[in-house]
Amino acid sequence: MTATRTRLDPSVFDLPVEKMRAGWYTDAYFNHTRAALLEDGRHPVVVMQVFQKKHSYLGGMDEAIAILKLCADRFEDLEVRALHDGDEVEPFEAVMTIEGDYTTFAHLETVYLGVLARRTLITTNTVNVLRAANGKPIIFMPARHDHHRVQTGDGYAAYVAGQIVGAEVGVTTDEQASWWGGRGLGTVPHALIAAYGGDTVLAATTFAQWAPGDMNVTVLVDFENDSVRTALEVADALGPRLWGVRLDTSESLVDRSLWGELGDFKPTGVNERLVRKLREALDAAGHDSVRIVVSGGFTVDKIREFEERGVPVDAYGIGSSLIRGSNDFTADIVVTDGEPSAKVGRWLRPNARLEPVT
Repeated sequence: MTATRTRLDPSVFDLPVEKMRAGWYTDAYFNHTRAALLEDGRHPVVVMQVFQKKHSYLGGMDEAIAILKLCADRFEDLEVRALHDGDEVEPFEAVMTIEGDYTTFAHLETVYLGVLARRTLITTNTVNVLRAANGKPIIFMPARHDHHRVQTGDGYAAYVAGQIVGAEVGVTTDEQASWWGGRGLGTVPHALIAAYGGDTVLAATTFAQWAPGDMNVTVLVDFENDSVRTALEVADALGPRLWGVRLDTSESLVDRSLWGELGDFKPTGVNERLVRKLREALDAAGHDSVRIVVSGGFTVDKIREFEERGVPVDAYGIGSSLIRGSNDFTADIVVTDGEPSAKVGRWLRPNARLEPVT
């Protein structure tokens, strides 16, 4: 017997219910359509079918359902069937159908489509990165690259991706982790190092003295653009308290440790030669337990290349590439009052995987 899969409670999403009910977040033409139908006394019973056009991993479904439950006129009169967050979906596969009086939910189409588009994009991007990373943990770091209001759902979408792949995903803000009860994590940042006059060792030791015992202390080591030397100094100073060091060299710089080796490789940014040089130096100094985290311009392709070449990375920090791209959703009325009514090129696509939403 298949176990029943649960969905997040609608209250988790803290939706602006009254504004959604009033159509504030809705494309005006849907509000106008609904008003015209109500003025005419027309209440068509429709089947609305929702789909997208890529091979993807679904995100935002529980949030979309919450919008319908809390903001439709009479959700109890609707028959909603849907897939679950994290489900793998094919192009044009129906991920949700809504059957009922169209005027009771016409004003919500913009909102639930937008939620599905955003969250599915993040979930799919993160799944692809995790698979490229071969199960190594990633740090989900796009918070600084987008508006703060998207953090919560994006963080949950990344968490769902981790559940799909069975790999660890860390997020950097408490808000990103709030829907599943996690906490944000992070490294000793450049700002703290700058606050101590550019002294990475002093900043790291001060941070380690403050940090709770269960925190994995990870230190950025590129502040002076001499990452190998800095990493060794930090490892010597912190000893077993140091969990890892993070390389974040700018794509416009060549780390000082590589200045004598130029000529046969791309030397800028965080590159293979720099990572290997750091790993060798740490091991030679007896710091073989110190992990190496890399960040700065990492994409699926760059991670895949690192993994194929066996570059000794223990975790990847990924930022803006996880929120780039598109994964648009479409909703079509395909049946009206029991008769097919889809526009040319669209039709009802039954999907046995859809589950009733109660």
